Amino acid sequence: MALTRWGLGTAPLGNLYSAVDDDTAQATVDAAWGAGIRFFDTAPLYGHGLAEMRLGRALRARPRDEYVLATKVGRVLTPTAGARPASIFRDVPDVDPVFDFGRDGVLRSIEHSLARLGVDRLDVVHVHDPDDHESEALATAFPTLLELRAEGVIGSVGCGMNQVEMLERFVERVDLDCILIAGRWTLLDRRAGDRLLPRCAERGVDVFVGGVFNSGLLADPRPGATFDYAPAGPRLLAAARAMALACARFGVALPTAALGFALRHEAVTRVVIGARSPGEVNENVVAATAHVPAELFTELDSLVP
Repeated sequence: MALTRWGLGTAPLGNLYSAVDDDTAQATVDAAWGAGIRFFDTAPLYGHGLAEMRLGRALRARPRDEYVLATKVGRVLTPTAGARPASIFRDVPDVDPVFDFGRDGVLRSIEHSLARLGVDRLDVVHVHDPDDHESEALATAFPTLLELRAEGVIGSVGCGMNQVEMLERFVERVDLDCILIAGRWTLLDRRAGDRLLPRCAERGVDVFVGGVFNSGLLADPRPGATFDYAPAGPRLLAAARAMALACARFGVALPTAALGFALRHEAVTRVVIGARSPGEVNENVVAATAHVPAELFTELDSLVP
């Protein structure tokens, strides 16, 4: 089974919210590979370098030409000094991410990522979360990556964010190959579909979609579930539960519909799904390859809050 439009996101392998041991991380990547997944997305932020190290070890015996590897720049990992900032990653190495969108920071980040991953090239490099650094990203981070692309050091240049407005400006102003939009093209949050996705389609910019479960609510709409990494409010929880009931009437699980929805737009070329165990990989593969009736999507469209 070649899941050519699906990728494995590795934030969970960086101990997102709770720790994962090395053997489980290895088995998770192995399960993804066995299912036919050949796109792997990571970042220095994930586990403060831990996800990159684990992914690199897990892929070391795999033929380098048979998979696509994406990482990110914008945060440089620096030795811990004094009180550590709050982190959603557990049991991380003694380094902390510091925003740096300057040329030296970008080059240093790529050098360190190559070392942690144990590879000699990167297929995709995204500028990561420049929400408060738009000017610097435009002035230095993107030009640096474009130079590296021209030199053949990296394959593609992209930008990964959780917001659509700035991504729209980057698509207009930068010669991007791709973007990664997280949490904004989902059953519950469709803001990327207004202008961002159509513009990407017009300009030939590949769209990778992440966060299709909105960090948990669309995977399991129970009280206390998270939406964008914070507890979901009553309105969103009610909408997600109504969607789950609609899915049940069609014999489809809500996560299956959430995954199917992500590929409905022509601009979306790949969906990145996180997993922290082989079992989660297998569940995602079953959901990603299941049929979702068009009539169900029509009903779900009417339930968007």
